[in-house]
Amino acid sequence: MSLAGSASDSQWYKDAVIYELNVRTFCDSNGDGIGDFAGLTQKLEYLEELGVTCLWLLPFYESPLRDDGYDIAHYERIHPACGTRRDFRAFLDQAHARGIRVITELVLNHTSDRHPWFEAARRAPAGTPKRDFYVWSNNTDRYAGARVIFSDTEQSNWTWDPVAGAFYWHRFFHHQPDLNFDNPEVRLAVLKVMRYWFDQGVDGLRLDAVAHLFEREGTTCENLPETHQFLKQIRRDMDQRYTGRVLLAEANDQSRHVLEYFGEDDECHMAFHFPLMPRLFIGIFRGHASAIVDVVEATRRIPDACQWAIFLRNHDELTLSAVTEEERDFLVAACVAEPQMTLHRGIRRRLAPLLGNDRRRIELAHVLLLSLPGTPVLYYGDEIGMGDDLRLHDRDGVRTPMQWSDDAHAGFAPRSVTRLVIPIIDNPVNGYRVVNVAAQQRRSDSLLARVKRLLQVRRRHVAFGRGTIEFVRTGNEAVLAFIRVHLNDTILVVANLSGSVQSVTLELPESIIGLALVEIADDVAFPAAGSSPYPLALAPYASYWLAADRRSPGCG
Repeated sequence: MSLAGSASDSQWYKDAVIYELNVRTFCDSNGDGIGDFAGLTQKLEYLEELGVTCLWLLPFYESPLRDDGYDIAHYERIHPACGTRRDFRAFLDQAHARGIRVITELVLNHTSDRHPWFEAARRAPAGTPKRDFYVWSNNTDRYAGARVIFSDTEQSNWTWDPVAGAFYWHRFFHHQPDLNFDNPEVRLAVLKVMRYWFDQGVDGLRLDAVAHLFEREGTTCENLPETHQFLKQIRRDMDQRYTGRVLLAEANDQSRHVLEYFGEDDECHMAFHFPLMPRLFIGIFRGHASAIVDVVEATRRIPDACQWAIFLRNHDELTLSAVTEEERDFLVAACVAEPQMTLHRGIRRRLAPLLGNDRRRIELAHVLLLSLPGTPVLYYGDEIGMGDDLRLHDRDGVRTPMQWSDDAHAGFAPRSVTRLVIPIIDNPVNGYRVVNVAAQQRRSDSLLARVKRLLQVRRRHVAFGRGTIEFVRTGNEAVLAFIRVHLNDTILVVANLSGSVQSVTLELPESIIGLALVEIADDVAFPAAGSSPYPLALAPYASYWLAADRRSPGCG
C-alpha cells in the first residue's frame, strides 16, 4: 500500500532520513553501463538497512542529457535508459512496501530546447499563446538587473534563436529556455505535471530553481512576489487533491530570502538550508562554533508544520551564494588547492576529499547533519567516503557511479560492460578498490557502520527531527553544544569542532539538572547532570549525544 495517502502521519518528513541519488549512476541491471530502476529496486534492501526512509531521485525523465537530466524534453516520460513506466511503478511499490517514500524532481523554471513546447513556440508567430510559453525579446537589453548564474560558461541570459528570429531568456544553460510564468497556460501545464506524478504515487516534489520563475524590469528577477503567489497556488491545488505529500524548495540564497519559501505554511513544507550548509564547513575548518550558532538562531523561526532540509553535499558544487564575501574568501582559501576545484563560483568537491579524507571530520560532519534542526539529506556514497574526479566535465566529477565492491566497474555494472555512463573513480585514496560498500559491510569499525549506527539511533529519538533547540554556553569557542527537546525526549549534543583536545564546562539548564545521562551513539553511561557547570573533555573532532533519562535520577 502506498504511504503517500497516510493522513495520520502528514508530517512524516520531519522524522525522515532522505537519501539523494541519480538512477543512472546507482546500479545498472541490464548491462548497458547506465543505472536503471530495476537496478535501484535491487538495492532497496541496502538503503533500508542503512536507515533511509525517503529517496530523492534526480531527474529520470526524457532528456538529451546535456545537463544530467535537468534539461527535460518531456515531463511525463521516463528516459529509456532508466527503464519503463512499469519499472518505475515496480520500484515505487517496492520502496513503499519497505516504508521508504520517494521524492522526485519538478523542474519548474526551464525545459530543454528540445521540448515539444519550445519546438512549437519557436515556430509560432510572435504574440501567440504558443510562442508565449517562453520569454522572448528582440534585443538583449531586457532584465539587465539579473545576474548571469553560470558566468563561467554563459555570457548572457539571452540566446538568439534563428528559427524564431528572436532572443529567448534562460537563467541557466543556453539550451534550457525559461518558461514564461506570466502565461496562465504555462501555470496550468506545470500544475498538470505535478498532478501526474502525485497520481503515480510519489510522496513529494523538489521544486528546482524555484527562485527564478518570473521576470520583472528593475529587479534581479529572483524571489519575486509573483513567484510566491504561484507557489501558494501550487500548494492549494496539492492540498485539495492529495494528502501526506510534500513540496521541497530549492532556493539557493541568503537566509531572509530562503525563509520566504515557507510562506505562512501555505507554500513549501520544506526548504533546503543553503545558509547553514557552508557554515558547517566554516565551523569545522575554523574550529569555531559561532558561524553555526548564528545561522541556526537566524533561521529557527519557521511555521510549525514546516521543516528545514539540511545537507552537507549534493550533486552540485558547494555553492557560496548564501555566505558573505569574507566567508566565501575563507572557504575558497581553505578548500581550493587547484583551479579545477571550482565551478560556477562554487567548490566542486565531494564530502570526503573536502574534509581531507579525515575520518574524524567526516564523522563529525555527519553528527552535525543528524543533530541540528531539520531533516537530514545524505548524498549517495558519502556514507562510505566516496571521492571525486576533477578531470571529468562540469559536475560529473561529483556524480560518479556508486562504488558497491572492488569487482569490475565497482559492482555498478556487469563485468561485460565496455563503457559506463560516467567513469568509475579508480585512485589509491577514494577509488573503488579501497572504498566500496562490500568491504565496509564486513567491518564493524567502518565509516558505513558508523553512519548506519548514527541513523539507527537518530530514528529512535524524535527530538532530533521535531525538537526545539537551545544552545548551551561552553566557555570554549571550539565546542558546539545544544539541547534538543521534544516532549520527554531530551538530547544534549556536544561537539568539538577542532583538531585538538578540548575541555569545557557546560552551563546546563535547570530542566536537566539531576538527570542521568547516557551517550546513545555508543551506549555509554556518563556522570549524571548533578550540577552546573558540567565538565567534559573531548578528543579532536569528538562528539557526544547525551540523552537525559527522566525516569532514572542521577546519583550526582
